[in-house]
Formats: sequence, structure tokens, C-alpha cells
Amino acid sequence: MTEYLRTPDENFADLPNFPYEPRFHQWQDLRMHYLDEGPKDGPVMLLLHGMPTWSFLYRHMIPGLVTAGYRCIAPDHMGFGRSDKPVDIHWYTIARHTEILTSLITELDLNRITLVCQDWGGPTGLAQAAMMPERFEHLVIMNTWLHHPEFEYSDFIRNWNKDWHEGGTFHRAQPDMALLLLLSGGMVGPEVIFPAILEGKDPGLEGRAAEDYKGFSAPYRGLPDEGYNAMRRFPLSIPVDRDGYDNGNGAAQTLHYRTLLKWKGGVQFIWGCTDNTFPESWGRKWAGQMNARFDGLADADHFLQNTHGEKIVELILDEKG
Repeated sequence: MTEYLRTPDENFADLPNFPYEPRFHQWQDLRMHYLDEGPKDGPVMLLLHGMPTWSFLYRHMIPGLVTAGYRCIAPDHMGFGRSDKPVDIHWYTIARHTEILTSLITELDLNRITLVCQDWGGPTGLAQAAMMPERFEHLVIMNTWLHHPEFEYSDFIRNWNKDWHEGGTFHRAQPDMALLLLLSGGMVGPEVIFPAILEGKDPGLEGRAAEDYKGFSAPYRGLPDEGYNAMRRFPLSIPVDRDGYDNGNGAAQTLHYRTLLKWKGGVQFIWGCTDNTFPESWGRKWAGQMNARFDGLADADHFLQNTHGEKIVELILDEKG
């Protein structure tokens, strides 16, 4: 049996703008959480998060998509959100996250899928389109990547990876990464966020910042240190070194990247252009390789769903007509 933690239900009570019923997919001896909103016979919007977020990231997008007639499926990767959290850090690999997502898609028998992916939702989600193209109609690619030998990792990504190794900034017990969403969203400055993360100081949050923090920290609030291992493993799975290449399923990512350059379905890039992780130049280059529409959001950062959700919905619906 897999040793795991399960976040108490009370952590998720009364979250702002998140009135959605939890649903669960059984994968072996673990439970994966997902949202299923909108008409069951409607075309599917598969909404995928990365690190350190969960399906709460899509709370500003689901209402508009449901109103437009879409069935929104928003899963939490294992170890995130309301999904179970294996305690062994070595349990987590990108290949395993990908396999579990495949099992959800096939168990629900999802078809006519529009994939909406960002951050690690890219490698896990785009793998599905590469492997099961008959289930997918459209790709919406936002601030992400697929590893391939020619990809140039930014200094920001390399430093992010380094910060999770021993001696790095975030190599510590119970790293409170929900605070980074507030920094990315421009709600609180670095002079508040980093002392709160590194020294455990009270950031003194109010208003929208306090609401967002309540939502993004809900999955791990009150858990022991092992409940943070899924977050730790994602940065350590970036294929900038041998360990990252193996953890990150680097060879498969390259295959999926090359496969999708020949993609015959719809594809659209929506990009937060102030992102240091995946800069606008990379997004435009990839869009050009796929002959795709590129919509740049000049004032959006890495977590653009959190700050520009309604605008993203508008752009998706405009592209799909």
C-alpha cells in the first residue's frame, strides 16, 4: 500500500469564488480530485495546473466557459489540491503524473477536448494530445514548454531548480509556496513575501491577497513536511541535469514536442508576457513553429489564470468562434 496524506476537508470549506463539488477518481490505491462542471454532453475544457497550484487556479475561468456550453474538467495532480499526497518524494515523476492523467481521461471517456495547459500542465497535458489525438480538438498553450535538446532554459528556470536542491532558498521544511501567487499577481511585494517564506514572518495579508492565500494554501495547510513533497519534486524534475531529465520524462517530452509540431487540430497560444520563467520570445517562437495564433497579455505574469482568467476565456471563445 502507498503511504500517503489526505488534506482534511475543512481546509477547503468556504473558499472564495470556489463553490464547486469535489469529485474523485480512483487510481490504484490513491484518490485523485477533479472538478466536473457544466453540461455532461458538452465539449470538454480540460484545465490543467502546475506547481504550486491546483484546480483553484481556474476559479475565474470556469463560470464563463460553463456559460458558453463547455464541460470543465479540472483535476488536481496527485500530491496537490484535494488529491492524495504520497509521502515518498521519489514517488513523484512526470511519467507517473502523465499516466494518472491518462487514466482520468479514459475513465471519464472524454472526447472533443480543448486542452488548456500552463506550467507543468504542459508536459503532462500535451502528452495526452500527442498520445491520444483522436480525443482532442484544440490546444490552448500558456506559459509552458516541452523539453527538447534545442530548448534554451532561462537563467530564472535554472536558478529555480537550484533553489530546491540542498543549500537552496526553498530547500527547507514546509515551504509556503502559496505566497508566490500573491507576488506573481502583484498583490504583495517581495519585501513581504520572502521574509514570510524564509523566516516564517506573518505577511499581514488583507483583502484579495488574504482570499487568494487561503485558497492556494488550503491543500497543505496544517500538514507535516511530507505533504509538501509533490511541490518539491516538480522543480527537481526540470530537465536541466541528468536527475531532472529522468524525473522529468525528458525523452518522452522531446517525442511529444516533435509529434505536436505536426498537429492538425486547432491551437492557440495565450501568454503572460512579463513571465521570467517562459519569456514571450519563447512563446512566440513555439507558436510560429505550429503556425498558431499568439495572444500576448502585456501585463500578465506566469500565473495568468489567477489574474486574467476572464480575459483568457474571452480569447479562447473568440478563437473557437
